[in-house]
Amino acid sequence: QVQLMESGGGLVQSGGSLTLSCVAPGSIFSRYVLGWFRQPPGKRRELVAGFAVDGRTNYTDSVKGRFTISKDNAKDTLYLQMNNLQPDDTAVYYCNAYDPNSRSFLWGQGTQVTVSS
Repeated sequence: QVQLMESGGGLVQSGGSLTLSCVAPGSIFSRYVLGWFRQPPGKRRELVAGFAVDGRTNYTDSVKGRFTISKDNAKDTLYLQMNNLQPDDTAVYYCNAYDPNSRSFLWGQGTQVTVSS
């Protein structure tokens, strides 16, 4: 398994913004389905935003209009721009890459996002 590397988390006040980045070590993102997950304390991991196989984006309802997922295939980098952050957004955020051919998942270690009132 290949480890992904998230960065950009931190502590912000309600209404603030953060941009998360996820980097793959070996030029693999062009053949993977990409997305961001998060896991609040005491809750299950959930999908936040992702790319479908046709390139369309999808978002969980709670972040629509506030979060934007994007990618740079040349840099093997995935981004999540998060605006107007709220305390309910507090969670560990994980980058995920799925290979539909091998049916394998790649995960990063996660980056902590904490939003204060």
